[in-house]
Amino acid sequence: MESAPGRAVRTRNRGTVTATTHHPTAKQPPLSARVLRRTLRGMPARRHDVGFASGLVVPAADGSPLLTDHYFPRAAGDFPTLLVRSPYGRGIPWAPMFGILFAEQGFHVVLQSSRGTGGSGGTDALWQHEAADGRAAVAWLRRQPWFTGVLGTLGPSALGYTQWALATDPPPELRAMVVQVGVHDWHGFFYPSGHPGPFALESSLVSAVGRLHYGRGVVALARAGLRLQRNLRGIARKLPLGEAYVPGFGGRVPFLDEAMARPDPEDAYWRGADAGAAGARAAVPTSLITGWHDVCLDQTLQQYDRLRRAGCETSLLVGPWTHNSAMERGWPEVFAETLGWLRAHLCDDASGLRDTRVRVHVGGRQEWRDLSDWPPVAMERRWYLDGGDGGALTAKAPEGAPPLSFRYDPADPTPSVGGLLLSRAVGPQDNAALESRADVLTFTTPPLTEPLDVLGAVAVELRVTTDTGHADVFARLCDVDERGRSVNVCDGIRRLDPATADGAPGPAEVTVAMSPTAHSFAAGHRVRLQVSGGAHPRFARNTGTGEPPSTATRLVPVVISLHHPSALVLPEAGPETEGVDGAERARSQTKKAFMPSTSDR
Repeated sequence: MESAPGRAVRTRNRGTVTATTHHPTAKQPPLSARVLRRTLRGMPARRHDVGFASGLVVPAADGSPLLTDHYFPRAAGDFPTLLVRSPYGRGIPWAPMFGILFAEQGFHVVLQSSRGTGGSGGTDALWQHEAADGRAAVAWLRRQPWFTGVLGTLGPSALGYTQWALATDPPPELRAMVVQVGVHDWHGFFYPSGHPGPFALESSLVSAVGRLHYGRGVVALARAGLRLQRNLRGIARKLPLGEAYVPGFGGRVPFLDEAMARPDPEDAYWRGADAGAAGARAAVPTSLITGWHDVCLDQTLQQYDRLRRAGCETSLLVGPWTHNSAMERGWPEVFAETLGWLRAHLCDDASGLRDTRVRVHVGGRQEWRDLSDWPPVAMERRWYLDGGDGGALTAKAPEGAPPLSFRYDPADPTPSVGGLLLSRAVGPQDNAALESRADVLTFTTPPLTEPLDVLGAVAVELRVTTDTGHADVFARLCDVDERGRSVNVCDGIRRLDPATADGAPGPAEVTVAMSPTAHSFAAGHRVRLQVSGGAHPRFARNTGTGEPPSTATRLVPVVISLHHPSALVLPEAGPETEGVDGAERARSQTKKAFMPSTSDR
């Protein structure tokens, strides 16, 4: 690793002094953090007692005071440093999960509140200051006597963005990153299907509550969440959307205003919002962690692909988790993966690394599989949409069959059920009520005679016309069991071009990409495809007028017609994806990750 111009990178400290020496006011971590640390199950034995220095003032790039907490082992010797920069405060859950846990295992942990959050000075911004302020934090670390020049970063969600921002111009000390359920592209968070595409309404509102209130304490966060919940139905139903959301927050939220008003990623407002280019350079070894029901799943898999193409050392863990549950019930696996990666790259201890680059949880079978790469080798299998038998998926395209049509009315929008969300209704859900609606078409296979393993990207190739030209198409893959229960596996949405209106020269050929998945359909189960005109309020409804979403005031229904041949495309898994028992693999991985390290003795 190259050193900064005119300065050698220190790899060892000057002597072996206890970090407490440099914090004369060092104390125990907060009682609340210590109590919550004791509730975390499946954690390794403590190696060190933990010291704590709070409210340190670190200058941002513009000189604004950024409040910073330092957790450290109460022991003599050299320890690597972990930098965690957060717009969500420095208390719960970061204090016990990052500050205490990793300091116990032999790391300095520096928790810092981003500008304008958690008591830090300056003005909060989603991305505009993160790269410069991250570099300013590293500059401050270089002046600390306990800093050895060995640095790693970690954190979930928006804390993932702070890591990608730093990695756009990585300091020479940065030797490892662990991005957990992280975002790298803010435009992509608000508009996950790209441009043109619908606004991710519900997750955008929920994330805004967290951004504004997380660092203000549990009570303030709970009150803000309840206020949004009470107003969500009204927000979803009223127009214009740019005014309707305000009661849910008790005032305007500038970044929501901007996000709704500027859907084009080429708009100057979004300059710098996508830090994903960091993944296109082989620089910092990076571990990526997500869940199949994580709202940031697609961004994580995009980054994995970029890192692999760049030749960067990387690993991928995808569990059966949502955005939140990965850091809750999934925490033992996430922590083991994180600790193993950081020890390998900061402590020269590879005992916690997996033998394979990729590990995914396979739904249906409820097992973990270790893979050499993602996506694995797969054979594309097409199931054609047929209107017969109440809607069928068949091996051959129907010939001479009429188009299949449904009417989408934005005044009574097709509701969202589960999927990639931040709210309580996230993840796999029973879709029976949804599928009984007249504005939802379903296509189903006969019962499978043998298991069907689907690992990789899922899509539906449609030939579409509409009567107005303004419509969205929402597609969802479901697993239907012997009792008829239909549970969502993955889905995606696509905004149609107005050229798909009647009068255009023939149907438009449209591919609706769904989020990738790893799922096994059991023998006796059926594969089902849903096609509808939206999923509300997960996505803001298409008003049918072509007006900007934040200012639209009219609602116009649309008839959407699917022409033949249209097909569901599934990646049928190849032979390399044979699995292992999930519980045994988890025990093995945890044991390896927590083996004593000679570098920490």
